[in-house]
Amino acid sequence: MHIEEHKSLKNYNTFGIDCTARYFVSVSSIFELKEVLKAKIHSNIFILGGGSNLLFTKNVDALLIHINLKGIKIISEDENSVIIKAMAGENWNDFVQFCIKYNYGGIENLSLIPGNVGTAPIQNIGAYGVELKDVFESCNTLNLNDYSIKEFSKTDCQFAYRNSIFKNKEKGKVIITDVAFKLSKNQHQLNIGYGVIQTILSNNKQLENPSIKQVSEAIIAIRQSKLPDPKVLGNSGSFFKNPIINASKFKTFFSNNPEAPYYKISEDEFKIPAGWLIEKCGFKGKRIGDAGVHKHQALVLVNYGNATGNEILTLAKKIQGEIYKTFNILIEIEVNIFGYVLK
Repeated sequence: MHIEEHKSLKNYNTFGIDCTARYFVSVSSIFELKEVLKAKIHSNIFILGGGSNLLFTKNVDALLIHINLKGIKIISEDENSVIIKAMAGENWNDFVQFCIKYNYGGIENLSLIPGNVGTAPIQNIGAYGVELKDVFESCNTLNLNDYSIKEFSKTDCQFAYRNSIFKNKEKGKVIITDVAFKLSKNQHQLNIGYGVIQTILSNNKQLENPSIKQVSEAIIAIRQSKLPDPKVLGNSGSFFKNPIINASKFKTFFSNNPEAPYYKISEDEFKIPAGWLIEKCGFKGKRIGDAGVHKHQALVLVNYGNATGNEILTLAKKIQGEIYKTFNILIEIEVNIFGYVLK
């Protein structure tokens, strides 16, 4: 376990923001994690996973602990399903592809989402009709006060749209160390209702009875066609949440914008694509210095090279203000700003 000082974080966040951590350590075991916490090297602690849902706006004056816990193992299985556990430091898409290799179904629609396994429950990641909560079994956490391990069930996690107890009541109190998933082994319940998925499967003559591997490949093709590779162009994927509005507000919105796409969630809830709102306000492809909105997907803010976190955040706030002014809808930022700092 090696502690570094004034460590550059440029390669530890997918936006590629050039900032530093006062102290930096990467831990590869729960024992190491406990030991470095007990050492109390700095009064502030910053927990870093894959750095994919994070925008640094300043240097981190703290002990930054990079969670690098690795490992995947089967907990239990029967004829129809398997419970599989992955450690928090496993790359999310690598884990998805591992499951697909062994024909474990349920997370194929979440292919190519950036980040690590440990941060997935915090955000309740989701894409193309599937959310993490749909396959979540449990997770273990390390308490930052007494270093005890506690298991959280699906109910305990209080999952909601891009939300969980780890973004609220438990924020700053625990670190997720591993996550268990319940996946199917046969008779997979595929989610291919999105037209773009069906188009790709149809073009490849796979629509009638696709495998989970074919669904995953379709999802990857869609994401690669719309989303920039963080290794090439700094970004964190979707920067904003898709807003959910009530029926009364939706009626007014739709009467003024009958061409707008939407998803009916319930009798009183309608989801509007934030990317459509951003594009309608003229921000798609817009660039201010090295901070910009991606030319193919308006939901993605990008760093063209040397943008600071504050420059990207300023652009985000400008977008929020214009959308509220135009549509009377507030779009929330999905990305964590500043990071996960504990005092």
